[in-house]
Amino acid sequence: MAHEDDARQAVPNTPGTRTDGVARRRPLREQHVEETVRVAVPVRTAYNQWTQFKTFPRFSAVVRGVEQPRPTVTVWTIGYGPLRHRFAAEIVEQDPDAYLAWRGLEQYPSHQGEVEFRPTESGGTAITVRMLLKPQGGARILAASSRAARLTARLTARLVRGELMHFKRFIEGLGQESGAWRGTIRNGRVQYEHPEPPRSRVARWPVG
Repeated sequence: MAHEDDARQAVPNTPGTRTDGVARRRPLREQHVEETVRVAVPVRTAYNQWTQFKTFPRFSAVVRGVEQPRPTVTVWTIGYGPLRHRFAAEIVEQDPDAYLAWRGLEQYPSHQGEVEFRPTESGGTAITVRMLLKPQGGARILAASSRAARLTARLTARLVRGELMHFKRFIEGLGQESGAWRGTIRNGRVQYEHPEPPRSRVARWPVG
């Protein structure tokens, strides 16, 4: 099992940079909720399972369904009891075994988030989730109240913390990932290792 002090022993990632030294897009420049959990599986296993988004309903208390119409777009259905809310999110950056950032495509309210995966000295993984809710319209006026902002932050933090613990029990019970997608995403676009050559504008006629 991962040790409780692994958060202090986790290999740090310099904020705002990737391991290759290139500046990382950091979507959360304002106050946000941040929660970390340590899981007793290697980084590759934790990352591979986390990015199998369609499996979230198997362990989540609020996610009812996930669709992925495109590699960079997911559609989530969440809810408690009979209540349901459906929204789309775009993955804006994804680095295998290290980082994933997304932004909600809905307008009311909007949200952003990121997940970091860091190896720990014990061979496990420290997973950190950060989220930022950005209310619009009348909700923004209500959120401007410090009391309302604190309440929203507490409720969001409790939800994120609970979901992380559900994921911890799920992946440690499995012991290995159920699938993997090892692609890289930059600015909402999949980066292919071997780009397709440009298509010629000259018509190719059959020969023979």
